[in-house]
Amino acid sequence: MPKAFVPLRGRPLLWHCVQGLLRSGCVEVVVVAVGEHHQDQAWAALAEAGTRVRIVTGGAHRCDSVLAALHTVPEAEVVVVHDAARCLTPVSVIQAVVRAVLAGQPAVVPVLPVVDTIKQVDPDGRVVGTVDRVALRVVQTPQGFAGDLLRRAHQESSGPVTDDAGLVEALGVTVTTLPGHPHAFKITTPFDLVIAEVVAGALGTGRA
Repeated sequence: MPKAFVPLRGRPLLWHCVQGLLRSGCVEVVVVAVGEHHQDQAWAALAEAGTRVRIVTGGAHRCDSVLAALHTVPEAEVVVVHDAARCLTPVSVIQAVVRAVLAGQPAVVPVLPVVDTIKQVDPDGRVVGTVDRVALRVVQTPQGFAGDLLRRAHQESSGPVTDDAGLVEALGVTVTTLPGHPHAFKITTPFDLVIAEVVAGALGTGRA
C-alpha cells in the first residue's frame, strides 16, 4: 500500500501527519495530494477533520503533487509543505517554521546536524574522499515558504527535485534553517516503523 496509509498505532501515517498540522494552531487548511485510486481511502482516514482538509490528485513527481495542492489555495500567504512519512514531527517545529515565514524569512527548513561520518564513493563503491560534515545538515519537513515565492518556484521549475527548498534555491533566494527534531524522522523502512511505534506509544499518539 502507499506509505501514507501504513498504520501506526491503529491510524494511517497520513492521519497522524494531518492531526499534527491542525493541532499546531497556525495551519488553517491542509491540502492532501494522493493518487486518484486512493481518494476514498484518504477521505475515510481524514473524515473527522471536516472542512479543514482538502484532497487533490497528486502527480507523477513530488513537485507535481505540490503544484496541484497549491492550485487549491491560491491566496495563501504562507505555505508549508510536509511529508506524511514525517508524521511525528512535533507541533513546536511546525509552529517555529510558520513563525519564521511570518517574521519575514521567505523560505525556512528545519534541520539536524549530520552525526555520521560521510564518505564519497565512486561507481564501483571505492572511497574517494571523506566529506566534512561540519557544514552538512539533514533536512526535515515541514518546509515553509512565502506563498507567492513557492508558486513562482514551481512555475519556473526546470525538473523534479527532492524538496521544495531546492526549487527556491534555484531562483537564487536564500533558504533559512532552524532546529529540527529527532521525532521528525522519515518513516521509510520497516525498522523505521518499529521506532515510530515506540515513539508514538511514548507520546500517547494514535489508536483508533
